Amino acid sequence: MGLASDQCLCLGKVEYSETSQVLTLFARDHGIVRVIAKGAHRRTKAGASRFDGGVDLVDLGQAVFTDDAKADLATLTDWKLVDGHLELRRTLRGLNLALYAAELVSLLIEARDPHPDLFDRFARTLPELGTERREEAMLAWELDLLKGSGYLPELFVCVGCGATPNGNDRIFFSLTRGGAICQKCAPGLPGLLPLDARLLRLLQSILRLPRADGVAQRLPHLTRTQTDPLNRLLAEHITHVLGRPLKTWAGLLAHAAS
Repeated sequence: MGLASDQCLCLGKVEYSETSQVLTLFARDHGIVRVIAKGAHRRTKAGASRFDGGVDLVDLGQAVFTDDAKADLATLTDWKLVDGHLELRRTLRGLNLALYAAELVSLLIEARDPHPDLFDRFARTLPELGTERREEAMLAWELDLLKGSGYLPELFVCVGCGATPNGNDRIFFSLTRGGAICQKCAPGLPGLLPLDARLLRLLQSILRLPRADGVAQRLPHLTRTQTDPLNRLLAEHITHVLGRPLKTWAGLLAHAAS
C-alpha cells in the first residue's frame, strides 16, 4: 500500500481514544479523505509528536496518509502544521463561519473527488473570516462552493416560467424547484420562502463580479443585515437538497447577535 502526501484542511475531528483522532480532511489533490491519526496526542520524551500534538478544526497542514481508494479509513502517518488560523479563534463570529464552511465542504464534496480550485478558494477564504471582511468573504465562498459542487440554485430567472423576475413583483425561493420563482408561478407550490428582491440582486451581482485566480474581485462590504437572511436561505436550500440538517447552522443562529 502506497503513501500519499497532500496539503489538507481539517473539516472534522473525533477524539478516538486518549491518544488518537479520526479526522475528515479536505485534501487538495485527493478530495475528502477520512483518516485515523494513531497516537496524535502522544508525546515522545523529546516532547515532539508526529502530528504536532493533534489536529484541530480548520487547521491547514501537509499530510501523509495511506493511499487506498477502497478503504473507508486511511491511516495518517505524518502531519506538519502550516497554518492554525489563530486569527479565527479570536472572534466567535469568524470561528462559527469557518466551522459552518467546513461542514458545507464535507457534505457537498464527494469522498476522493479532487477539487483543487475549491481547495485553493477555501484556503484563501479562511483567513478572511477572521477580518472585518468576513461577511462578504463567506457569502462569496458559499456561492462558489455551491457552483463548484453542482448545487447552486437558479437565481437569475424564474424556475417556473424562465422569465426574469420583475423587481416590482413579489419573489419567492422554491425549495422543491431549487431557485427563484415569480409571483405568477408561486401559487400552489410547496416549500416557498420569501425572497427580498434587493437581496436577490445582491446575489446576482456577486455571481457576475469579475474574477482573478478564481476569486471574485471588488466584493462590496456587507453587513449581517444582508448576509444573515441570505445565509439562512442557502442553508435551507442545502438542507432540502441533502435531506439532513446542518449541525453548525444552529451555532451560527445561537450567536446571531455576536
